[in-house]
Amino acid sequence: MLGNPLTTLILDFDGVIVESLPLKAAAFKKVFSFAPEHLDEIIAFHLENGGMSRYDKFRYIYANILDEPLTLEREEYLAREYVDLIFDAMLTVPYVEGAEDLLRDCSGALPLYIVSATPEAEMHEIARRRDLTKYFVRIYGSPRPKAECIREILDETGATPPEALFVGDAPNDWEAAYETNVRFVARIPPGDPNRFVGRPGVEKIVANLHELREYLRGSVCSSRYHTP
Repeated sequence: MLGNPLTTLILDFDGVIVESLPLKAAAFKKVFSFAPEHLDEIIAFHLENGGMSRYDKFRYIYANILDEPLTLEREEYLAREYVDLIFDAMLTVPYVEGAEDLLRDCSGALPLYIVSATPEAEMHEIARRRDLTKYFVRIYGSPRPKAECIREILDETGATPPEALFVGDAPNDWEAAYETNVRFVARIPPGDPNRFVGRPGVEKIVANLHELREYLRGSVCSSRYHTP
């Protein structure tokens, strides 16, 4: 159980609410299939930077791995190809275990926010078509940096950093929490490496959102539902 009062809950989307990381990794691999000799390095970079926008990833890959110029036209082509590969599947990809119960329980107790690296308009459409918008006060996406979004949430809610919790699955999520001094819980799926070793301020690691709901139980998200 949390030792301090919590008034604001902020969630990443990919890898926290939905199990979309394998889908997006496969799409990234297909988008860069024209560079097979660099594919392992590209996918490793993609996986290590889960909280980074796709556009920033494209720019890094071209500048530091492919060592080629990236035109605006090429960048937009890559983005369109990527969206074409993932969008429909994002509407049906499974929830992280416990996500639906947590959203149902906690949204009635305190304000919930999504802060995602997915482009904001796309993130809104995915949430709308999955009937998730009812749970959230606001849904943020790229190109705004996650730390900027969190600061705006703190300003709007009046929450102090110790009263706000960000749940993420990537080092970039931790960086946004660390930069804004809000609390941070890491979600690491079973079998995945712990990318948060040596990073201060990770107050809890959970494998799924049943575990997060149990962690929050008795403070803000007491549940009518049985936690397995």
